[in-house]
Formats: sequence, structure tokens, C-alpha cells
Amino acid sequence: MLLLIAIVIGLGLGIARALISGRAFAVPEVRMIWLVFIGFLPQFFVFFWTVTRELITNNRIAAIALVSSQLLLLVFALVNRKQPGFWLLGIGLLLNLAVILANGGLMPITPETMAQLAPPGEQTDLLFPPGSRLGTTKDVVLNADDTHLWPLSDIFLFPQSIPLRFAFSLGDVFISVGVLSFFWQSGANRDLELSSM
Repeated sequence: MLLLIAIVIGLGLGIARALISGRAFAVPEVRMIWLVFIGFLPQFFVFFWTVTRELITNNRIAAIALVSSQLLLLVFALVNRKQPGFWLLGIGLLLNLAVILANGGLMPITPETMAQLAPPGEQTDLLFPPGSRLGTTKDVVLNADDTHLWPLSDIFLFPQSIPLRFAFSLGDVFISVGVLSFFWQSGANRDLELSSM
């Protein structure tokens, strides 16, 4: 979710920058873009598409899907590391991969964080006790003391005043800033004039 927000904001800022500066908004050519699609497929089938995610409940399969996806996306970031923002993207993916691998292949989230996301009155500790996977998501519920590399897990939340209710990690922040930087720089292409858009 944070990545999607970063893409939308980044595109908006990049296009606005191009219009204000009188330059064309031109996304730099990236190499091996197919890695993004292949890398997202395991997560799509296991965590997002309702037809398959209800069938794939095995935690080992979920872990393999998440880790393989992160590895492919990390390769994509490394291949394009000279592009604007991609080194931040790579750092974020590496941080996420580290905490995921350290905790059995899924992203840890504490019961306390989960409780803050739940509707009032819902007892999430009974539905998802520590050690269990959080429904069909990529998260595993772990107490902070039982979480390896806890500061890198899904510990961050937006303030209550912002109507966005999901947890995210430090790696997600790096990834989002990298995406924002990439699209922001796309609005500063000096080789194309605005009339060429």
C-alpha cells in the first residue's frame, strides 16, 4: 500500500515538476523490467488474488513466494542501481529481505501493532495468537522479544489523524522514497522540450 501511494505521489510530483520547468516528463529506460512482473507474480497468487490465496494456506509456500519475490526485485534494483532512486530502492528491499529471512520467511508484526489496526472491540490476540500467520497476508504475528531484527519489521503506523490503516517497515520507507526520487527526477529531463510530449 505504501508503495502504491509513493507511485501515485511520485508521478504527480514528477509531472508537475516537468510542467513548471517547461521540460518533458520522461521516465528513464530501465533494464530487465520483466523482473518486476515475474517478481510480483508469487505475491499476487499467494497474498492478493482471492481465487488462489484461500487455497494456498501453507506457511512454507507463502514464505517461499515472499522470499523469491523479494530476491527477484532486489536483482532488478541492482541491475538498475545507476538510475535515480534505485539505490534507495535496493536498500529497502535488502532490509525487508533481511528481517523476513531472519523470521522464517514472513514479515513479523507484533500483537500490539496488530491491535492498533483492528476495529474497536475486536480481540486480535485470540484470532491470531503469536506464532501464527496473519490470515492470508505476508505477516507473521510475533512478540517483539521473539522477533529477530525487530526494528526492521512492520512497526510503523500512520497517525490516527491520517485515514490510512496499515503497518509498514523501515525497508518500505526506503523503497517508497526511492520510487518518489525516481519519478521526481523523471520530471527534470533536460534532453526533451515540453513541446515534444
